[in-house]
Amino acid sequence: MGTCLNINAMRASIRKEETARGAKMSHFWTLAVILFIFTWAGVHPQDANRVVFSLGTFLNVTVPRNTTVQAVVSRIPRDITHITLQFHTRNHNTTLSYTQVPSAGSAHTAVDAGLLSPLLPLQRSLTWFLLSPDSDPVAGVGVILPYRATDPVPGGCSLGNDLGIDPNVHLSYSLYETSVHFAAANTGYARCLLARGAPPPACDVTQGRLEYEVYQYFLPAGDLSEQSLLYHIQIAANMRSMKDHGKIVATLSMANGTPVSFGSAPGQGVIYSVIVRDVVLNTSASYVPAHTYACSFSSLLDGCLTLGKISTKVFFTLCGVGGLFVCFFGHRFFKCELFYMGYVFGAFVFFIFITRTAILDYDIRLALTAVMGVVGGVLLVLSWWRFGSVMACVVVVGLILGFLLAAIVFYTPLGDLAVFRSAVVFWVTFSCIMVLVPLFFVRWPREGNIVSCGVAGAYAVVLAVNAYVYTSLSYITLDVLKRFLNTGFSRDLVTGPLRDVDFGMMTVWVVLGVSGIILQLYRERERPFFPPSPYVMWSQARERRKTNVLDPSHHVPPLPGRVRAQVRGFSEKANQQKSRHPSCCDSTPEPVDAPPPAVTPP
Repeated sequence: MGTCLNINAMRASIRKEETARGAKMSHFWTLAVILFIFTWAGVHPQDANRVVFSLGTFLNVTVPRNTTVQAVVSRIPRDITHITLQFHTRNHNTTLSYTQVPSAGSAHTAVDAGLLSPLLPLQRSLTWFLLSPDSDPVAGVGVILPYRATDPVPGGCSLGNDLGIDPNVHLSYSLYETSVHFAAANTGYARCLLARGAPPPACDVTQGRLEYEVYQYFLPAGDLSEQSLLYHIQIAANMRSMKDHGKIVATLSMANGTPVSFGSAPGQGVIYSVIVRDVVLNTSASYVPAHTYACSFSSLLDGCLTLGKISTKVFFTLCGVGGLFVCFFGHRFFKCELFYMGYVFGAFVFFIFITRTAILDYDIRLALTAVMGVVGGVLLVLSWWRFGSVMACVVVVGLILGFLLAAIVFYTPLGDLAVFRSAVVFWVTFSCIMVLVPLFFVRWPREGNIVSCGVAGAYAVVLAVNAYVYTSLSYITLDVLKRFLNTGFSRDLVTGPLRDVDFGMMTVWVVLGVSGIILQLYRERERPFFPPSPYVMWSQARERRKTNVLDPSHHVPPLPGRVRAQVRGFSEKANQQKSRHPSCCDSTPEPVDAPPPAVTPP
């Protein structure tokens, strides 16, 4: 019995060893199959001068210095009629070429570069070439996207371009706006029995059935890193994910024409993508997306890495300190409030004037703006001091509040309506809102002045914080400023979605504004509405002295007479002191007193 048990135990151990060996062999064959599949699909590390893509798969590619890298795709399915290769970097140009030696009509150089290749009937593989035009190594991400016969051909009707088919989105930016250019697309080859190798349809016939959707995809605010861009560009390159995560900002037909302009926000990364849709076959294709930060990485003076200028920080910090004072004590110190509001009004108007009429460096314009702001503040204070018209000064303050409220209205989604892209409609509506605010407070001038101090002063604090920490709330007024400076500017989602810091600054703005308004209303409830004008008080006192004989001040000489008498008194006192202490150089001898006469005794 014991022997049988030992034999059974030995058999069990042998079976366990065989099972373990079988499991190891199965794992080995599984790994072998996986490696074979990946090799067959073309997913393996990049060789020195050759990289193999699989359709729809993103690969990190490095282009060495003075080296041409082959981009190869093989085993293309038979139902694929045209494919695009796109390659993206953050700020380095890359050249994509159909041939190993690039030429004008066979290559494209850009930060976001792409090529489209129609396929021949029996073609199963394709090769492109990548190289760095600046003789520096370039690293980026690339992808090959396939399209079928029913899908549109992006850039298939490219006119006036060296490339016969240009699937690229071209961007140009300035301080105020970003322009999006792209070539017209063409319909696919579904009408042909043999789609591959068929001639393209006539462009003038097919344009009526194509629509172009322009999308914006905002990168994380303040994030200029290459890793962030290459991660998000993979989302934007896919049509489905772009529709889910991006936002459509325009739907066009080629009858509308290009370019399409949008607002610029220097330092804010934005990816633009265009998806062309065939409304008859309900198919679509994507252009090669492009990105911009509305700034240059190569500029040492005003580049993406040096956006925070010291002059801007100093200017807005001083404005923020003054705004905080006006928010809580503006009405109590009325002259200080008038100076600050006149400073803001004069600086804003002068900056628009000098920017539109002169080409000067930014720091010089900002310095001149600060000087003219001081002039505007002094003029507003002097106008109140001389004429004593409180309503005229309060109207200026009310216009500033009206300007801010109108800018807030157009910062909301209401400003995205197509009707307000017309300059006439925008400025008429904006001006009406701006003028209605001071008219509303004519009945309650003190309350209107206090509300203006609270709202405008608190917003100045927000602008001061924006000089150090980016917040989208600064574009409430910057959008309007851009419209002033650029007649062709059309606001279209200039800023990205609101972030946590934006909601925090909204809270700060509301808390400061409400606190300042309540504090000033409480402190001024028993005081006169407005302080009297010094000049008006002096003129009234002078008239009273002229007419009221019983007033002791009636017998006081007028001011010019008192000044002349004072000057005459100073001159007489100086002459007396000079006569008492003659100069050492005076040649006139002093008279010598004669000795007293001798007295004769009796």
